Amino acid sequence: MLEFYETRDNARKTLFVEVILPLAISKTYTYRVPFEIDKLVQVGKRVVVQFGKSKIYTAIINKISEIPPSLYEAKYIIDVLDEEPIVNQFQLSLWNWISEYYMCFLGEVMQAALPAALKLASETKVSLNHSAEFDKASLTDKEFLILDALELHSELRVSDISKLLGQKTVFPLLRALFEKNIIVISEEITEKFKPRKKSFIKLNPVYQDPANRKTLFDVLERAPKQLELLLAYYKLEKYQPEISKTDLLETSGGGSSALKALLDKEIFLQEDKIVSRLSAEEIETFLKFELNDAQENALQHIQTQFLEKDVVLLYGETSSGKTQIYIRLIEQMLLQQKQILYLLPEIALTTQVIERLREYFGNQVGIYHSKFNDAERAEVWQKVLKGDYKMVLGARSAVFLPFRNLGLIIVDEEHESSYKQYDPAPRYHARDTAIYLAHLHKAKIVLGSATPSLESFYNSKIKKYGFVTLKGRFGGVLSPQIEVVSIADETKRKTMQSHFTSVLMNEITQALSKNEQVILFQNRRGYTPVLLCTTCGYTPKCINCDVSLTFHKSSAKLHCHYCGYKQEVLNTCPACGSVKIEQKGFGTEKIEDELQLLFENARIARMDLDSTRTRNSFQLLINDFEEGRIDILVGTQMVAKGLDFGNVTTIGIISADSMLNYPDFRAFERSFQMLSQVSGRAGRRAKQGKVIIQAYDISHRVISQVVRNAYEEMFDAEILERRNFHYPPLYRLIQLDVKHKDASKLVTIAASLARTLRSQFADRILGPEAPLISRIRNYYIQTILIKVEKEGVSVQKIKDALRDILTSFDTDPANKGVYIQTDVDPY
Repeated sequence: MLEFYETRDNARKTLFVEVILPLAISKTYTYRVPFEIDKLVQVGKRVVVQFGKSKIYTAIINKISEIPPSLYEAKYIIDVLDEEPIVNQFQLSLWNWISEYYMCFLGEVMQAALPAALKLASETKVSLNHSAEFDKASLTDKEFLILDALELHSELRVSDISKLLGQKTVFPLLRALFEKNIIVISEEITEKFKPRKKSFIKLNPVYQDPANRKTLFDVLERAPKQLELLLAYYKLEKYQPEISKTDLLETSGGGSSALKALLDKEIFLQEDKIVSRLSAEEIETFLKFELNDAQENALQHIQTQFLEKDVVLLYGETSSGKTQIYIRLIEQMLLQQKQILYLLPEIALTTQVIERLREYFGNQVGIYHSKFNDAERAEVWQKVLKGDYKMVLGARSAVFLPFRNLGLIIVDEEHESSYKQYDPAPRYHARDTAIYLAHLHKAKIVLGSATPSLESFYNSKIKKYGFVTLKGRFGGVLSPQIEVVSIADETKRKTMQSHFTSVLMNEITQALSKNEQVILFQNRRGYTPVLLCTTCGYTPKCINCDVSLTFHKSSAKLHCHYCGYKQEVLNTCPACGSVKIEQKGFGTEKIEDELQLLFENARIARMDLDSTRTRNSFQLLINDFEEGRIDILVGTQMVAKGLDFGNVTTIGIISADSMLNYPDFRAFERSFQMLSQVSGRAGRRAKQGKVIIQAYDISHRVISQVVRNAYEEMFDAEILERRNFHYPPLYRLIQLDVKHKDASKLVTIAASLARTLRSQFADRILGPEAPLISRIRNYYIQTILIKVEKEGVSVQKIKDALRDILTSFDTDPANKGVYIQTDVDPY
């Protein structure tokens, strides 16, 4: 084989490709291109390569040259997978920027950016798609052999399939089976946005005939409940063109068993239809809206600012109609044949926004999210690449899509912490990444929020960003009344009922009596955070992490929220044998439980991570709340993001102190944002809402600022502290988490690293210190913080020097077993 290439080498030049492997390695790797596929290689295409002794990976071509590597002999690439590049030059530039700015490896960026179906490796697992229908006769012998093996084994590694077929690469075969929908990738996650379906009932046309109808009445005389349903159907038929299953059951007062009997007898026929989550009135309002004066003014200001600035901050209070301004901007971009990226902090929580935009823009809107199944993510990727989707609505991972002609990026609720990726690397912030992406495409970007991040507001103050204000709620709706109630005072007066003040209890009672809905906010899930032995003070802790276990009533177990460890509930103290075990604190489960005792007839539901884990559980919960089947919704921060319910008039914040007292430099900023956003869920239509904030420290300045909606006052107070103590937005932070399984070794090694850093960066170094939770998954942690001033210092030079120090640290045998996690802008 080598002779073949040497003979041909005299006639033509040999090509080498530099590829990005989906691995945490510091450099790209160079491979040689066989002559027969010279014309197939192109930057952005996927190639199959061998890395190490036997591992096979899908890599992306980053560069093509005629220069062989000087330090090693280049292996041949095995195959080219694509007819056209799947990654464009804009993306490769973005990947390089993320790798440089966030101090991570290019392979880690590739791993985060590409859907699993586009990066098959020898360790990737595949399984059979049992719901697929296909003709086995149409398969090749090798495809049939793979299918046969997958019917015997539920899951196979790519490397196992290679051995089975006796060939090095099976990627083209697997790609063919994947495209035929015969196999699925093991990384698939099932939850995704689904259209809302509703069941409609209609009478079998046979019974439209008067004679048959008389017979039907005679037959049903012996089944009174079924007859009631039939009479209710005739009553509803006079006023409604379509009769929903819900309406029929409510009107008749009959049970679902009687309806099932009528369906089984084929007297009634059921049809499931996709329906909008919005009411007909809302759709009409949304499709034919006119901007009010404030909105029109804001839109014109944005367009004027775009003449000079690429980034504009839209500062508009909750329910002021920011989405309608976004729609007008989107329309303008579509007329220019440009693509639009609309980022949301959490796609699962923005069902209503998706519905509205799809209602307005139809099939031009694509949705992209890391929780979509892999086939769907790959499909959206291809449609964006081909330009089929003019607009994409997505969470943070949507910044990685292959846009070719991006004109506008909208970052809604830009202050949200969900835009930050914490684990694994790359630890990027989608808002900041989107700003760089817009810069690459020469596109414009709008950052929207009622409570902007201090960074964005500061950038607008120093004229780096454009700034537009949108005052007043849309449709003249009044802002909610906010009342602060002292828990300490009510506890003294013995007017507290469980965790609820008398004021909150009265407001809930009044709202329920008027058939209005209530949302209660408690930013802690679980039943009770701590179990405590009152005899000796023992508290059950996780065996892997330095954190107490939280009791969850739904599973009747103690859970660790960091590593997933579970154990049985204690009946006796393992330390002293006492049976005096008390529950301290409360989470959403306990709130839900106690509300059920206080409001026996109310329909109560809970919205937190535990109650929305299963497929479509979130959509079902939203549907039930929108349709009035839930009276009180208890939730964590999920209830603060993007929800828009017309019948919610009362909001209760159970304990504001827990957020305010959190040991973090952003605690006051985050508390203001969270309390304001939760309050903004109340009274979003004709009725004015009421918000009750329960707290011990009712005179706290942040609570006072929330009541007065004094964002700029909060900003001024916070910016002064940040300037004095060297925190963002005036300084940049780089956090190093040094981890080791031996606590004493870690302290010594972290102190040594800090000394080395101080010798280079002087007093910019803070630490090492153990964080609030000093051990997670059996790794002890010491944190070192680097504070870099934004003016007069090159942040890039600091990062380059830091890279050199960390590389030298990693190569020292004395530091074996230590793992350093780097996080740039760790907030």
